[in-house]
Amino acid sequence: MFGRNKKRETFDREKFVPVIRASICTGEKAAGFQDINTKHFTEVMLIRNDRDFKTFLNRYGLSEDEVTTLW
Repeated sequence: MFGRNKKRETFDREKFVPVIRASICTGEKAAGFQDINTKHFTEVMLIRNDRDFKTFLNRYGLSEDEVTTLW
């Protein structure tokens, strides 16, 4: 009644891979998807803490093992 509708979003698992792009210098992290063919990264959300990371996993129905980190 008072909560938001928590609908899972989808992505094409044949074309995209879930990744966390992290900066070595600043430590900033962004969650998104990388195109398998072109290696183009599409940012979905900023990761500031573990709660944001878990939100990303839940939103797209992912496990921690499926997400890789790009430096």
